[in-house]
Amino acid sequence: MLHRIIFWSVTASLAGFLFGFDTVVISGAEKTIQQLWGLKDFQHGLAMSAALWGTVIGSMVGFWPTDHFGRQKTLVSIGILYLVSAVWSALANDPYSFMLARFIGGLGVGISTVTSPLYISEISPPQNRGKLAGMFQFNIVFGILIAFLSNALIAQWFASSVAEGEVNNAWRWMLGVEAVPALVYSLFCFFLPESPRWLIARQGEREKGIEILRQIMPEDSPGHVEAVADEIEITAQQTMAAGSIWQAKLHVPMMMAFLIAFFNQLSGINAVLYFAPRIFEMTGLGEEAALLTSVGIGVANLIFTFVGLALIDHLGRRTLMIIGSIGYIGSLGLCAWAFQSEYYSIVPPCIFAFIAAHAIGQGAVIWVFISEIFPNRYRAGGQTLGSFTHWFFAATLTLVFPYLVNALAPAIVFGIFCGMMVLQLIWVLLMMPETKGVPLEEIERQLGIHQ
Repeated sequence: MLHRIIFWSVTASLAGFLFGFDTVVISGAEKTIQQLWGLKDFQHGLAMSAALWGTVIGSMVGFWPTDHFGRQKTLVSIGILYLVSAVWSALANDPYSFMLARFIGGLGVGISTVTSPLYISEISPPQNRGKLAGMFQFNIVFGILIAFLSNALIAQWFASSVAEGEVNNAWRWMLGVEAVPALVYSLFCFFLPESPRWLIARQGEREKGIEILRQIMPEDSPGHVEAVADEIEITAQQTMAAGSIWQAKLHVPMMMAFLIAFFNQLSGINAVLYFAPRIFEMTGLGEEAALLTSVGIGVANLIFTFVGLALIDHLGRRTLMIIGSIGYIGSLGLCAWAFQSEYYSIVPPCIFAFIAAHAIGQGAVIWVFISEIFPNRYRAGGQTLGSFTHWFFAATLTLVFPYLVNALAPAIVFGIFCGMMVLQLIWVLLMMPETKGVPLEEIERQLGIHQ
C-alpha cells in the first residue's frame, strides 16, 4: 500500500528536518556567541562553520556505513549524532568545546544527505519518486522554519525575563531544544525496513529483498516483482564488474552531481540562511525586527517547497531548475542594485523572492536528482560526491562570509551570486537531462553507463 511507503519515506525524511533545524538554529545565536567569547572574524567564522565542516566529513564518509551496515541502521545512527550534538552544544562553556559539539551534529547532517534521499529513492515507485524523495527537502525547509520561529520565541521570552546585567542564555536553549526531535526521529527509524535494492544488489539477499518489494508493490503480480528483482541483480552485476566509482563510464553522472551541488551553494543560499538577521540589520531593521523578519524566510521557503514538490513529477526536474534559475537571477540582481543604490526597502522582498526561487528549483530538485542518476551499486558513492561538493562549498562560503561583507560591498557579493546563477541556467539548458518518471535502472541506460 502507498500509505506504508509514505510512512517509511516521511520517517526517513525527518533526517532532513533535523538537518534544516541544526544548520539554521545557529543564526539566532551567532552574534551572542561572538560577544560572549570575544571571537575575532576568523574564530567567529570557524564557530559558525564548525557544523558545516562536520557535514563535509560526514558527506565524504557517509557512503561507507550506508553500504556496509545498510540504510536503516545508518539512519538510526544519524539521529544519535544529532542528539549528542544538541545537548553538548547547549552545555558548552568555551568556543572549542562548542565547535566540537557542532562538528558532531554536522557529521549527522552530512551522512543524512547521503542516506535519506538514497533510501527513499530506492523504496519509491517511479511515478511517485520525485514527491517522496522530495519530502527530504520539504523537511529541511520545515526544520529551517521551526528553527527561525523557535529562535524568535526563545529570544522574546528571555528578553522579558533576564534581569539587566545577567548573562542571556537564550542561545543555549535555542541549540538544546533540538534534542527532542532528534530522540523522536531515532526511535521512529527502528520501524523502517531495509532497502530492497541494498539487500539484493549489495548483500545478495534476494528473498528478503523480494519480501520488501512485495510490500512496496502489493498490487503487482508475483511475476512482476520477480522481474524487478532480476533487473536489480542484472544491473548490479554489470556495474560490479567495473570496480570503483572513479571510472570513465560514470563521468557523466559524476559531473552532473558535482555541478548541481556546486551551483546550489554558489547561489549564496547558506550565507543568506545563516546570516539572515545580520543581512536584514544592514538594511536598517532593528535586531528584534530582523530576527522576526527571518521567520518570513522560513515561511516563504516552506510554501514554495510545497509548490516545487507538487510540480516535480509533473513538470520535471529540468523545468523546475530553469524556473528557479530565472528567479535567482532576478532576485539576486535586484538585491545587488538595492544595496548599490541604497534603496534598502526592497531587500527583504527580494530575499523572499530568492528563497522562493531556491525552493521551487534547486531546493526541490538537488537531492532527488542526485539520488536518481547513479547505478544501484554506486548510488551511495554518487550521493556522497554530490553531498561532499554541496557541503564543502557551503562550509567555505560560511567561513569566509564575515570577511566578504567587511571586505566587499554587499552589492558586489550579491552580484557574484547572481553571475553564478547565470552560469547555472546555461548548464541546465545545455546539459541537464530529465529523469521524471523513469525507472532507476532505465536512467542508467539512458546515461550510457552500461554501453
